[in-house]
Amino acid sequence: MEFIDALTIALSKGRIFEQTLPLLAHAGIEPRDDPAATRKLILATNLPRVKLVIIRAADVPTYVQYGAADLGVAGKDVLMEHGGAGLYEPLDLRIARCRMMVAGVPAADLGPDRLRIATKYVASTERHFAAKGQQVEIIKLYGSMELAPLVGLSDLIVDLVESGNTLEANGLVPLEPIADISARLVVNKAAWKMKHAAIMALLGVLREAVEAPVGADQ
Repeated sequence: MEFIDALTIALSKGRIFEQTLPLLAHAGIEPRDDPAATRKLILATNLPRVKLVIIRAADVPTYVQYGAADLGVAGKDVLMEHGGAGLYEPLDLRIARCRMMVAGVPAADLGPDRLRIATKYVASTERHFAAKGQQVEIIKLYGSMELAPLVGLSDLIVDLVESGNTLEANGLVPLEPIADISARLVVNKAAWKMKHAAIMALLGVLREAVEAPVGADQ
């Protein structure tokens, strides 16, 4: 399909990117360069008026918010941390699914005030425990979250859990759910108005791909 307006779509390499490509292909959008082989950060596509920008996952909402990209694909965990300012979130793409969970050792106590929580999801963790009326001390980490309770750095962690295998391998268990996570299509609010026809056309075919029965020919 062709688009009336030029569109810039922000994506991040990795699982979301790989699972977004078939949805974009359903809309007739395919990158000209092999994303796995190129170091380019701006990828031309087979459609002259559509390009992809490749950025860090955490930066996708910011690029879209400030209009550097018209649309983007971001995990709900990233959007929860960002806050969603300047964005519309019209479609759950139902890819990259997992859960944001409170986790710890099996005998961990969720009750006391002033629990120490290790996480990179600071805003989401604060909101979750505030809603329960609990004050917590949050220690921000960027990786190896499972290590924190094992060495006494924290009482609990908040992290994304898919299979739970990494938790289990480190003697931890999921204790409390915070949110179901999947990748979402986000749109810049100004672009939604100025490029409405093109965005709605893309949104329509992406929704069609998302809602297609499992195993259907895309």
